[in-house]
Amino acid sequence: MKKMFFPALVAAVLAAAPAFAQKPMAQKTTAGTDKAAATVYKVQPQLSTMGWLAKKVTGQHNGTVQFKEGDVLVRGNKLVGGTFTADMNSLKVEDIKDEGTNGKLVGHLRSDDFFSIEKNPTATFKITSIAPIKADAQGNNATITGDLTIKGITKPVTFPAKIGVKGGLASASGVATIDRTVYDIRYGSKSFFESIGDKAIDNEFTLSFNVIAKK
Repeated sequence: MKKMFFPALVAAVLAAAPAFAQKPMAQKTTAGTDKAAATVYKVQPQLSTMGWLAKKVTGQHNGTVQFKEGDVLVRGNKLVGGTFTADMNSLKVEDIKDEGTNGKLVGHLRSDDFFSIEKNPTATFKITSIAPIKADAQGNNATITGDLTIKGITKPVTFPAKIGVKGGLASASGVATIDRTVYDIRYGSKSFFESIGDKAIDNEFTLSFNVIAKK
């Protein structure tokens, strides 16, 4: 009997194996499903600001770009994601008061030497991760990583930020340092034009932002 019992038992297990294999196993929750469960807060362009600062050998220029739209994802009282669109046609220079000189620089920034705004009227940023940190001197309490798209080119960017959610409002503020050359903005860069001398423009520029979103 024993000789017949064990082969029969093995055969029964093997026969049942495909049925077990077809049952889905429990999986970890992915970022996508986490975000699907989050509440969407709408970015308020009229309450949000973004400034830029670019330096060169002989000085610097600064200005603004307006947000066009965006969504912030919130779970509980925590900001967990978001997508933001900037209106590149709103680009302004603030440090030059002479209208003619100001207009000339804005026109150059709009050209293919820089942001090719006619071909690329928007820039976007999509958050891929947010990691909490101990608040620093500037009040930054998180490290944000995301995909920044300029001139149709997408590259990852990481920067510290101060984020919070309270009373139906979500906010994020900070300063991000961007290497313009990875977005094919090479004009005046010593990395590509070594003999440019004192006409060189820094490869990096900064974006300072303050985003407000409402539930």
